[in-house]
Amino acid sequence: MVINDEVALRMEGITKRFPGVLANDRISLDCRKGEVLGLLGENGAGKTTLMNVLYGLHQPDSGQIFINGQEVKIESPAKAIQLGIGMVHQHFKLVEALTALENVILGLPSTRPPFLDLAPARTRLLKLCEEYGLIVDPSTQVWRMPVGQQQWLEILKALYRDAKILVLDEPSSVLTPAEGEQLFKAIRKLTQEGRSVIFISHKLNEVLEITDRITVIRDGHVVGTVPTKGATQRELARMMVGRPIMMDRKPRPAMTEKEPVLVMENVNANDDRGIPALKNFNLTIHAGEIVGVAGVDGNGQRELAECIVGLRKRTSGSIHIQGKLVDRVIDDPSFVGYIPEDRQKTGLFLDLRVSENLIIKDFDHPPFSKRGVLQYNEIRKHARKLIRDYNIRTPSGEVQARHLSGGNQQKVVVARELNAKPVLDIASQATRGLDLGAVESVHDTLLSERNRGAAVLFISTELQEVMSLSDRIIVLFRGEVMGEVEGEGADVSTIGQMMLGRASEVVA
Repeated sequence: MVINDEVALRMEGITKRFPGVLANDRISLDCRKGEVLGLLGENGAGKTTLMNVLYGLHQPDSGQIFINGQEVKIESPAKAIQLGIGMVHQHFKLVEALTALENVILGLPSTRPPFLDLAPARTRLLKLCEEYGLIVDPSTQVWRMPVGQQQWLEILKALYRDAKILVLDEPSSVLTPAEGEQLFKAIRKLTQEGRSVIFISHKLNEVLEITDRITVIRDGHVVGTVPTKGATQRELARMMVGRPIMMDRKPRPAMTEKEPVLVMENVNANDDRGIPALKNFNLTIHAGEIVGVAGVDGNGQRELAECIVGLRKRTSGSIHIQGKLVDRVIDDPSFVGYIPEDRQKTGLFLDLRVSENLIIKDFDHPPFSKRGVLQYNEIRKHARKLIRDYNIRTPSGEVQARHLSGGNQQKVVVARELNAKPVLDIASQATRGLDLGAVESVHDTLLSERNRGAAVLFISTELQEVMSLSDRIIVLFRGEVMGEVEGEGADVSTIGQMMLGRASEVVA
């Protein structure tokens, strides 16, 4: 990478408070031209708040921002874009009903006002796609695009506006390994052009691969900045969390009872476009075991989870949970706990309070409701208990869910879904975008569920965590099971081959 000693960005003494929370406490950092600066920290540490200050979404209570040595006031994202700052958020800011091209030019003046002239914009977008290897179809509506292409589109939006400083917030959390490599190629090209990248990620191996320096934030403070060369995952994890993190497979007691909880037989189902997503799918999960589902994202994982909980109709086949046929949405919190892959779209009502989200599945039952009237004292008491038990970082249960960090939003979903001790847990991408401490917490919770006798289906595109958590592993490819292996001693290369669609003998 071409690293210039000239500082592109300097933030000095940035402080930002929210009601009951000091999110950023006199934070200072700098990023040089042609550099990739890694920004690490636990969920709720203040990383995204700091970057939202840089992008003009929040105004700092105190502190200064310098771009190319000149102090600037960034009152809005429009001002940030004008100053050459682009930001790709962890949760995409795309209009799903519009096409990729329409999203790219949204908010920009037309070249032929008052008419909308799309031809030059299309030509420029296609040139950017080719230049950086981030290929999208300009005419495809966003809702029809795979999540990886939506990530490309967010980056292309920033490049279309000629961003000189690009903030990437968890850019690889939704990407396949191959897409992750393509992202890194694009980042290297950006820095070779003298652009600066701030790379926020919880995947320490990626941070060590792509960055030049790493700044670590904990509880709103800068813990330190270290050169990437010579840094280790364990050192960075300790800086982030303040304690050692268990990064290996955790021991678990052997379960002698093999009572089947979930039984799926010859299940077929379509995706949102009507294309077959599950094909003659068979699976049995027993009480007291975790079955991991490995595979590249988009190979039927979402449809699998939604069929089990009744959110998606199967076209044929049967699904039984404890002998009961699943033919409608399961709303009994003691029967199935469902952690969906998208906490914001599917898992939470963002405008409701944390306390309300925690009882959303049984708000109409005692003690939360009597004769149709909500009992807010009971709701608040319940929220306080779950906030404490699941270590949800929030000033109180009365805060809207949208004001929590992504990791703490996920903890709200986990607490609601698993607190009732269901017989079956479905965890789909449950650790996506979470820091190491939060990942460890989710893993410990699922292991506890397994050890008490629940059946657990754990769906993740992160192969290492599937291997570290699962008792058995199945591999999905285009809606079919390519093979099955024992979690203990699972071979990465064998699973990798199955992920590419090369069937293996069932060895479990």
